[in-house]
Amino acid sequence: QVQLVESGGGLVQAGGSLRLSCAASGRTFNSYAMAWFRQAPGKERELVAAISWSGGSTYYADSVKGRFTISRDNARNTMYLQMNSLKPEDTAVYYCARNGVSFYTTRRYDYDYWGQGTQVTVSS
Repeated sequence: QVQLVESGGGLVQAGGSLRLSCAASGRTFNSYAMAWFRQAPGKERELVAAISWSGGSTYYADSVKGRFTISRDNARNTMYLQMNSLKPEDTAVYYCARNGVSFYTTRRYDYDYWGQGTQVTVSS
């Protein structure tokens, strides 16, 4: 069984930064692609960033390119999302998710394990 636990969310002013972490249980963390999704009130859950099993390939939604950086430390079974230049429209619950394969995909339904989410609120 895989468990994913997010941390690092909070309240920040526009222009500020936050670093989210996703700690994974299980010995096969480094075999699978991972991703960060977010869901704002009244909106669908959307893919923010994804990373392949090795960290060598990454994907970013257009809305966060140049501001967010996804990374992973396979030795620590942990994935990160560094968020800079935050905007009020980044306000959402952020979820980490594990893909069922080693290379990332952009389809939500390819991700088989999810964390409980962490709230990020950006004030204007």
